[in-house]
Amino acid sequence: MCRLQCTCLLRWRLVELNPQLQFSILFVYACLLSSNAITALSLFEIMENSESYQPNSETYDNFVAGFSNLRDVNKMQAWFVGKRAAGFSANLQNYECLISGCVKARDFDTADKLYEEMMSSGIMPSLHIMEWVLEGRCKRGSCDQVKEFLNFLLECKFEINGKMIENVARLYSDLGKVDEMEMLLEIFTEFNQVGEALLQLHCGIIRFYAMMDRLDDVEFSVGRMMSQGMSFKSPSDVEKVISSYFRQGAYERLDLFLEHIKRYFKLSRSTYDLLVAGYRRVGLMEKLNLVMEDMILAGL
Repeated sequence: MCRLQCTCLLRWRLVELNPQLQFSILFVYACLLSSNAITALSLFEIMENSESYQPNSETYDNFVAGFSNLRDVNKMQAWFVGKRAAGFSANLQNYECLISGCVKARDFDTADKLYEEMMSSGIMPSLHIMEWVLEGRCKRGSCDQVKEFLNFLLECKFEINGKMIENVARLYSDLGKVDEMEMLLEIFTEFNQVGEALLQLHCGIIRFYAMMDRLDDVEFSVGRMMSQGMSFKSPSDVEKVISSYFRQGAYERLDLFLEHIKRYFKLSRSTYDLLVAGYRRVGLMEKLNLVMEDMILAGL
């Protein structure tokens, strides 16, 4: 259906059938989700000119959210300003949409300003907002800002989840700052951080050492992680360690590593395939046969 037909249908629905306001609000959001901003704006104009179905706070919220999804920072902010000009207060949902939209569009300065505005207004940030603010600082590549924000989260006892630390570990790894990850691990221990965030940090450190072929550090870090009752979750991380052993020709040490983690981690088909290819490439047929037998026993 073309946009003109949609607009005509909306006018007919509003004027002739006199539908409920909630339907109109939902239709606005549906139009924006489908990138049909013209129809959404036409509906808004109809509502503005109606005596019974004036736009309410939720109507503006949907425009803010819709343009956030479209990564249109200017229109998103314009509707936010329009909402307040119409006498409606900003809410948590608005700031989630605004900050996430700015980070997606890589407008990090505006994201920071909106976050500061929200905090100064007394609105308590959600976990999603904290995720987006931290992601923005990671994408900006500012280690100082990342460290400052993490310290703030820890001191204020905000939740730090695995997604947050995944972004931080990626930044530090890209910049070669494994010492920063080690320091963060010490801080996490000091603040008794547990769960997915701590595991992501352990794995980020191990990945870095594996990519640098620092096997002594790999083995120390794996032992440290497992001593805290944690193990690998991702086959990709295990495979990075295995690849490092192959690059260094450290086959006996690889055997010990595999024996150690098998008690806590089930090897995937891709991991077995990597072992098969590696042992076949260097002609270690006895080890290759043992891996093939393990695959059969594992039902792979």
